[in-house]
Amino acid sequence: MNFNPQKTMKDDVVLLSLLTENDFEALYSVASNPEIWIQHPNRDRWQKDIFKNFFEGALQSGGAYIVTEKATGKVIGSTRFYDLKEKQKSVLIGYTFYAKEFWGKSFNARVKKLMLDEAFNFLNIVIFHVGAQNIRSQIAMERLGAEKTAEIEVAYFGEMAKTNFVYEIKKENWFAVNK
Repeated sequence: MNFNPQKTMKDDVVLLSLLTENDFEALYSVASNPEIWIQHPNRDRWQKDIFKNFFEGALQSGGAYIVTEKATGKVIGSTRFYDLKEKQKSVLIGYTFYAKEFWGKSFNARVKKLMLDEAFNFLNIVIFHVGAQNIRSQIAMERLGAEKTAEIEVAYFGEMAKTNFVYEIKKENWFAVNK
């Protein structure tokens, strides 16, 4: 398997670059808006000390990205690949957030398309954990064609476990709709 969760990805609107320690302040400037976290399972991530823990988990994941709007060079959010299971040919995508001004536009769909296209070049299943209260992300999953398959308790890096819905997209379903 040659799946690389650290590959730079881009289209004509967004750039996904591997997250580095030097990105903390730029990303925190996005994450410091409490409105971003209202529906998330961990609603206090806008606080700097709590976001530091989130950021450290992102760096340790080995698959975290900083998302930039190409036209302006503005940092608009973050996402990541994590929990790669080579035997099952699966990976999770998540921990995604964007600056509020980029909600309801094509940015999330573009980012997920880049990531899903890359993952499905090598893997068969992509899984997402979405907070049970995060209606906005649940709708986004359905728009991508993901299927809700379970409800589980998920303990995020250094945080308490919270109820999440599990969504999956299978390779054959993705490519049947996204050729």
